[in-house]
Formats: sequence, C-alpha cells, structure tokens
Amino acid sequence: MPKTHVIAIANQKGGVGKTTTTVNLAACLAADQFRVLLIDVDSQANATSGLGLEKEEGASAYRPLLGEGTLADKIKATSYDRLDIIPSEVDLCGAEIELAQSDRHLHRFKDALEPLVQSDRYDAILIDCPPSLAVITLNAFCAADHLLVPLQCEYYALEGIAMLTRVMNQLKESGANADLELLGVAMTMFDARTRLSHQVVEEVRGYFGEKVFETVIPRTTRLAEAPSHGKPIVDYDPYSAGAAAYEVLAREVVARLNLGQPEEPASPTGPTQA
Repeated sequence: MPKTHVIAIANQKGGVGKTTTTVNLAACLAADQFRVLLIDVDSQANATSGLGLEKEEGASAYRPLLGEGTLADKIKATSYDRLDIIPSEVDLCGAEIELAQSDRHLHRFKDALEPLVQSDRYDAILIDCPPSLAVITLNAFCAADHLLVPLQCEYYALEGIAMLTRVMNQLKESGANADLELLGVAMTMFDARTRLSHQVVEEVRGYFGEKVFETVIPRTTRLAEAPSHGKPIVDYDPYSAGAAAYEVLAREVVARLNLGQPEEPASPTGPTQA
C-alpha cells in the first residue's frame, strides 16, 4: 500500500511565507495528480481563506484533537480537484490550553490523524502550523513524518530555524517522534536585486547543505495578492514567476518523498466549478 506522507510546515517566526508555501505547495501537488489534504491548525485561518473558504464555527480540528469526533468528519472539498482541507477557526486558540492539560498531550494530533493515514485516502497531508512552538505545533511535529521550513531571505533567518531544528531533535531523542525528518528548507521572499537575499541563501546553504531546496520563492506582488482573492498563485496568475517557482518546488518535494510520477502531465490547477 502506498504511504501517506504527513508534512508539517512550520516556522515560529511569522511573516516568512509559511501559509503561502503550504497553500501553493498543496495546490501544485494536487495539479500534479496527487491526492492532498491540507490541515489548517493556525487559528488565524489564513490557509483556509487562502483557498476560498470562510471560517465556520465548529469546522476545525479542535474537537477531534480533544478526542471528540474524527478528523475525517471535518474534511471539506475545495474548488480544486484532489485538494481537500480541514479548515481552521479562532477556537483553536483554546485548544492550546486544553491540550496541555490532557493525557498524551503531545500525541493527540497523531492519534486523531492515524485513521486517515491508514485509509490510503491521500498521498500527502500538509499541516499549516501556527507561528509558534506551542502545544499545537509540537503535536503537529509528533504527528508528522517530515518537517518543511519556509525561511525568509532576511538577516535573522538562521536564528529561528536553529530553534526549530533543536526542538525537532529533542522530539526525536526523547522518543516522542523518533522518525521525524527535515524534508527541506524553502527560501522565500527572495529579491534577486539585493545582495542581502543572495548572502542569506548562501549562508543557509552553507549551514544546511542539500536540505535547502534548489528552488527559491521570489518576492512578488502577485504572490501577495493571491490570498485576498482566495486562490493559490497557480490559479490566480498561473504564468507568473511565483507560480512557476512553486510548481518547481512541488517537483522537488515529490522527488524527495519518492512519490513517483504523476498520472498525467502537470498543468496549472484550476477550479472544478465556475
């Protein structure tokens, strides 16, 4: 049976392109014929609105994380073939406190997710984590096979990722998730006109080597506009530099996960309904 890959996409620093990367990577994988579930556990719900869904009371993973109901019951179809979502809402803020007080508080997400992983319903499950290293993010790390870190091309880039990798290693060494691996570091908001962007990419590559994806995500106006229209960039402006970058990043992810070749040639994704 093919393996369902669970990928936590995280950076405790906000504004680094984390949700933009989650939404567009999910859309590109779906366009490449892979079955994808995006789970939004960031209470800001930006991934939810970025795929055109409204916040809806009771629709999030909150109750299943506390053992009430199942994650499968929370799945909603998006406007894109092969791409589903479990949306977020503000009630996830309360989950931080309740999870911390519960039994097996680091493994609630893993326990809730296991039936979906075993069902072979999806090729990849992407988790959009909150911009913190609090309980929900740690739960996502314990539930995931892989960690993908979007990293902004700025001066303090390495400071945040050092803490992330330290936490990941602690979870591995403690046995909380001995199999968690760093899938890769995606450099975002790259401005080819500035020396700083080039220096940061060079420094990060020197630190992480081949773990840094070859693809860099450019800083573009179209990428910044797309979420306000509730669309991934590959639908909002499929021939833009941002769309091209995420399509190539998706192919790198497919190669690293050994997902195999898509069933038919990839093309810019589009809505399944008008």
